[in-house]
Amino acid sequence: MQIRQRLTYQFIIVVALILFLSSIAIYYFSADYRKDDFYTRIYNKALITAKLLIEVDEVDTTLLKKIETGNPTSLPRECIVIYDEQNTVIYNSGQVGALRISMGVLDTIRMEKEIRFVQGEYEVLGFLFPEREGFIIVAGAVDINGLNKMRNLRTVLLTVFAVSIFLVFITGWVYAGRALQPISRVIDQVDEISISSINLRVREGNGQDEIAKLANTFNNMLDRLETAFKLQKIFIANASHELRTPLTTITGQLDVALMNERSNDDYKHIMSSVLEDIKNLNQVSNRLLLLAQASAETAGVDFKPVRIDDVIWQAKSELRRNNADYKIYVSLDQSLKEAEQLTVKGNEQLLKTAISNLIDNGCKYTADHRVDVGIRTNGRQIILEFRDHGIGIDPQDLRHIFEPFYRGRNVLLIKGHGIGLSLVERIVHLHGGTIKVISQPGQGTTFTTTFPLNSF
Repeated sequence: MQIRQRLTYQFIIVVALILFLSSIAIYYFSADYRKDDFYTRIYNKALITAKLLIEVDEVDTTLLKKIETGNPTSLPRECIVIYDEQNTVIYNSGQVGALRISMGVLDTIRMEKEIRFVQGEYEVLGFLFPEREGFIIVAGAVDINGLNKMRNLRTVLLTVFAVSIFLVFITGWVYAGRALQPISRVIDQVDEISISSINLRVREGNGQDEIAKLANTFNNMLDRLETAFKLQKIFIANASHELRTPLTTITGQLDVALMNERSNDDYKHIMSSVLEDIKNLNQVSNRLLLLAQASAETAGVDFKPVRIDDVIWQAKSELRRNNADYKIYVSLDQSLKEAEQLTVKGNEQLLKTAISNLIDNGCKYTADHRVDVGIRTNGRQIILEFRDHGIGIDPQDLRHIFEPFYRGRNVLLIKGHGIGLSLVERIVHLHGGTIKVISQPGQGTTFTTTFPLNSF
C-alpha cells in the first residue's frame, strides 16, 4: 500500500471515529433530554389533575374527565391513575387496562417515593401525591413527538456521517497528495541520479522542513559516495600502476634471460633482481590488503585490550632487525605508572602496522635515520608523538599526504609506494583516534596520534 493511500485511510478512520463518537454523544444527550422533558411534562400534568380532583370539592371524576377531554396540554394516549391509601383507584383518565399497575409496583412507589419504568409503548411515572399522604399518582403516555424527533435526529446523524466520510475521503486524498508532493519531487530527482551523473543533487526546498532535511541528508550521502567513487578510481588506477611496474620488470628480465645462453653468474644476477622485484610486489600487495582491511566496516570485530607500549617495542624490534642503521628512541612520560594508562581497545596487528609505518617514514627520510617516539596521556587518551629531523614536508603536499599513492615532491627519488600514511590514517580513525602532522621543509616532521584509553 502506498503512503498516500495509507495516510488517506488513516485520516478517514480518525475522522470517522471522531464523528461517530460525536454522533453517539449528541444522540445520547438528546435522548436523555427528551426523556427528562417528557417526564417533567407528565409529572406536572398528573400533579395538576390530582389537585383538581382531590383539593377542589366541586370537581368530581366525571367533570374532571370532561375537562381533560379537550385539554390541549394532554399528552398522546395519556393515562393518569390516582390511588388512595388503600390502593383503590379513585380516578383513571385513560381506557380501562391501558396501564396495568400491580400491587408490587404500588409498594415500590411507596418505598422509593418516585419511580420511572416502561410498559409496552408507555413511559410511566409513579410518585406519591405531596398534598395528601398515602395517595399515589401513576401517569403514562406515549411520547410520539419526542420519539419522532429522535428518529429524525438519528437519520440526520447517519446522513451527515455518510456524507462527511465521503467528503473526508476526497479531502484526505487531495491533502495526502499535496503533503507527499515534495517527496514525489525528491523521488523523481533521485531517479535521475545514476553512476554517470552522481554529481547531481536533490533540491532542498525551503531548507527547514523534514523533506528539506531528508534531501540534505541524501545530498550528504551523495557527497560521500562521489568522494568514495573518486578515491576508488584513483586507488584502482594507482594500484594497477604499482602492481604492473614490478610485473613488467620481472617479465622483461625473464624474457631477456631466455633469449640467449648465459653464465651461472648472469643467471644469479637476473634471479636476484627478479627476487627483489617480487619482494617489492609482495610488499605492495600486503599493504593493499591491510588498507582494505582497515577500510572494512567489520574490522572492529576483533578489537580487544592492547598495551600500546608493547606494540611500539615490537615495531621497533622488527624495524631494527631489517634496518640495522635505524635509531629509534622511545620515551614514556613520568605520569605513566599504571598498565591501564597504556591500554587501548583495538586490533594489535593493525596498530603495529600504523606505528611501524610512522617510525619507518621518519627513519627513511632522515639523514641519521633517527626517530624519537614519545608516549604520554591526558587522562582520557593516550598520545603518541613521532618526531624526526629529516627533510620535512612541503606545505603544498601536507593536505595530500594521507591520500593513497600520493608522494611528496621532495621524496620522489626515494624508494616508496605512497600507501603507508593513508593506511596509518585509516587505522587511527578505525580505532577512534586522531592524527595530526606538523612539518617544516628541512627541519623535520612530527606526527601526533591519539587513541582513547581502553573502556573494557
